[in-house]
Amino acid sequence: MPTTQPTWTTERVELLKSRFEAGLSCREIAAYIGVSRNAVIGKLSRLNLTTNGDQGRPARKRVGKPPGAKATPRLQYEMLVALYEEPRPEAPIDDEHRCSLLELSEERCRWPISTPGAEDFCFCGNMPAEGLPYCPGHSRLAYRPGSRQRVARG
Repeated sequence: MPTTQPTWTTERVELLKSRFEAGLSCREIAAYIGVSRNAVIGKLSRLNLTTNGDQGRPARKRVGKPPGAKATPRLQYEMLVALYEEPRPEAPIDDEHRCSLLELSEERCRWPISTPGAEDFCFCGNMPAEGLPYCPGHSRLAYRPGSRQRVARG
């Protein structure tokens, strides 16, 4: 019967530790040692070597939004709150700006009118609310506050 070689020999464990301390990623360590990335992650975990906290090297800084930047869902929520605080229009939604798919742009409401494929199918075409794809009237139809989220109306 053939004997199997252990994955983690003393030499590999030392290589793992030295590469980890040098700041290499798990993928880079795995390629250097000749094992899978998951094997490296598992062994680091069993050795209590972490990428954050007091042990091991510090966690890498994430590249992305600057500190204090608001998340997109929060901005959308704030836009919708402002939209619901506006007085509701007494008249029905204006239908004089309707447009076809080819005429649709960022400056036009994308609310579909009628059934796709029908002869009278078109889009609203009114000026959309800032940051939203629909005009204020259609945004109120599309983004209704749920029963758990109460939005104060002005």
